[in-house]
Amino acid sequence: MTTFAANMGRKKFYSEKASSLSADIRRLRKRNTMFIVGELTTFTLMIAALAGFASTDTGYTYLYIAALMLAAYVVIRHSDVRNSSRIETLENIRSVYLKELAYLDGDFSGFGDGAQYANPSHPYTYDMDVFGRNSLFNRINRTVTTGGSDVLAAMLGGAGEHALAPALKELAEAEPLRTLFLSCGQRGTISTADVLAALQGMKEMPLPKWPKSLLSLITAYGAIAGLIASVGLAAMGVLAADVPVTWGIAQFCIVYGLHIRTLRDAHKAVNKMHKQLSTYIRLIMLIAESDLKHEACLKIKARLSGDKASALTSFRELQRILDGLDRRGNQLGLFLSDAFACSDFFLVRRFIKWQERYLLQVEDWISSVSRFDALVSMATFRYNEPTAIDAEIIDTDGVTYEAEDIRHPFLGQKAVGNDFTIRDNHFYIITGANMAGKSTFLRTIGVNYILTRCGMPVFARRMRVSVFSLFSSMRTTDDLTQGISYFNAELLRLQQLMAYCRQQPHTLIILDEILIGTNSLDKLNGSRLFLESVQRLPVTGLIATHDLALGLQPLATEGTQELSKTADEHPERFHNFCFEIELADRVTYTYKISPGIARNQNATFLLKNIVLKEGQ
Repeated sequence: MTTFAANMGRKKFYSEKASSLSADIRRLRKRNTMFIVGELTTFTLMIAALAGFASTDTGYTYLYIAALMLAAYVVIRHSDVRNSSRIETLENIRSVYLKELAYLDGDFSGFGDGAQYANPSHPYTYDMDVFGRNSLFNRINRTVTTGGSDVLAAMLGGAGEHALAPALKELAEAEPLRTLFLSCGQRGTISTADVLAALQGMKEMPLPKWPKSLLSLITAYGAIAGLIASVGLAAMGVLAADVPVTWGIAQFCIVYGLHIRTLRDAHKAVNKMHKQLSTYIRLIMLIAESDLKHEACLKIKARLSGDKASALTSFRELQRILDGLDRRGNQLGLFLSDAFACSDFFLVRRFIKWQERYLLQVEDWISSVSRFDALVSMATFRYNEPTAIDAEIIDTDGVTYEAEDIRHPFLGQKAVGNDFTIRDNHFYIITGANMAGKSTFLRTIGVNYILTRCGMPVFARRMRVSVFSLFSSMRTTDDLTQGISYFNAELLRLQQLMAYCRQQPHTLIILDEILIGTNSLDKLNGSRLFLESVQRLPVTGLIATHDLALGLQPLATEGTQELSKTADEHPERFHNFCFEIELADRVTYTYKISPGIARNQNATFLLKNIVLKEGQ
């Protein structure tokens, strides 16, 4: 299957799903109009029947009609709410499909770009366009929680697990599950930070211990029974009417006064969490009810179900507690519920018991949801790229990288594939003209390896790699606010590279134009000195340069006997490759890598054309 055909197949699938949902939504909206008409009609008839009952002496016929219309109104209203909820659900699902259609057209604006994770000091993410607009993260990210976004960013930044590939394949095939999961985030990303802040607030809350005692429970039930009994006795004339009134007021004051501070602190602590809970409940239900069988998914399901406590049970109970806190805003209802049911006491008691039973596990549950959230994003990327293949991971020490027809994932149909092999402790000097494809090729090697490490498919006909560390220096920037020039920034980056390689046993370094911030001769000598030092480390190198002399004699620095000796003893460790161009009436770029050193450069040729054009 060609990339174009596969892309059209996915487009057709998403388009048909979106069109079908649009038709369902239109039908439900028409039904909504009918419900509104029904509500207005039954409400009007109810009022008319009550007016008829009040103005005539013909019995209770009008009252019966009013009661019937009230019942009809309640039924229609309930159906209206359910219908509106169904419309919202379908709109969220349709939004998922429309965003995937946009993705296939190269529009990633509907997804978070991860710019907040960009870090110039990271070993490779800044150079490899992992974060930011149109980045790798931007193309993969579908997370519905900020925690899931953090997990995905960490995986792309080096915490990925290539063993996840089978789990991602299974999840990619579970399209309905993924779509329902993603639909939960279409109205806004869930702030995991707010939830964790609320949990921390709960942990720090000083809670009284007496509400959970048996004595306090017996006292509460006795007080409720006593008030109800006093009302009954007052109705029978056994007690004066002011006895239950006084009792009720006193009971409200005691219950309210004893618990107001605790409940106010609880509301303050969990207020930010309230809006997130219903979505978390939905996400947990989808995970728990899924039939995924891979070990990585089963572990997440097991952590959410638990032997002693279930995440779903816990979150539902917390939702009910928060609903109870919200109902306290009704002052009349609060007075009656505290007076006749000691509701504040039971609310505090439930909150204390919830804390003791569930609080310590909630963070682990949220972490599990975040991990699953990241897996859904990666599985969706796999689903959207059916022509990408799984790389073969070999268990061997050192750097092994064998690729056939490897392409940059960002270029789509325009990508030119190349075959390339990297062997452990070897160095590959790549020369070529400006815009010939050197930097793109370096990123092609790096980005596909990042995908492999995360268990995602790669853009090649075949790829076989070992597991190793990665460090790049391709996009060094100055920092004038800190007094760091471009050249100084380059030196600091290379110093960071050397320190990193000493700590990591096997590292592939990817460099683009070493020491570009100095003059040509100094750059050449400095580059040779750097290669002299780094080749003694357990390092494999891929280095692009415009400097043809570095390619001709990568280690033959004049006057350096040790380098000459090294080059003589290990000539097979250093290899020259190039991206050649053709110069005629215009510049022709092939973007194909080949052995040897580039012969043609294009700067003078292109500049001459500009000067001639301006002179006309």
